[in-house]
Amino acid sequence: MKNWIITFALLCAFSINAQISFRTGIVQMDRDLNTINTQASLNFDTYKSNLSVTYNTPVSKIDYMRQRLNMVPGEIYLALEIGRISRTNIDNVLTVYRRDKDNGWGHIAKELGIKPGSSEFHQLKNNVSSKKNKSKGKSKNKSKGKKKK
Repeated sequence: MKNWIITFALLCAFSINAQISFRTGIVQMDRDLNTINTQASLNFDTYKSNLSVTYNTPVSKIDYMRQRLNMVPGEIYLALEIGRISRTNIDNVLTVYRRDKDNGWGHIAKELGIKPGSSEFHQLKNNVSSKKNKSKGKSKNKSKGKKKK
């Protein structure tokens, strides 16, 4: 009985993780963000450190986003990336997030100046896809060049 309860709890946790809807307005971007989210959840401390360095954001700010705002790793990445592309301070991004999160990330990006079809929009879409590919390939050997005989 105890094993069944543990199994059920784990299945529920994975189901919740799989059902996150980022509501970007782009199905592929939502899928990519779910991949990022799943990979980052495996080792959030490393993910958090990487985001802190990449976006020059204090770890305490990332902890605030995760713990106080209940943002999942994919949302934290998206907030930081939208801030970078729109040249908006992360605190301003979070203000818009708190106000408009029920409208989805597509709306939040638009509110911060990333209009659908714009070069900034395509940059965001491409960066999310690249981040997904980087997080999936962390453990794989990505050496290029000729193999030694």
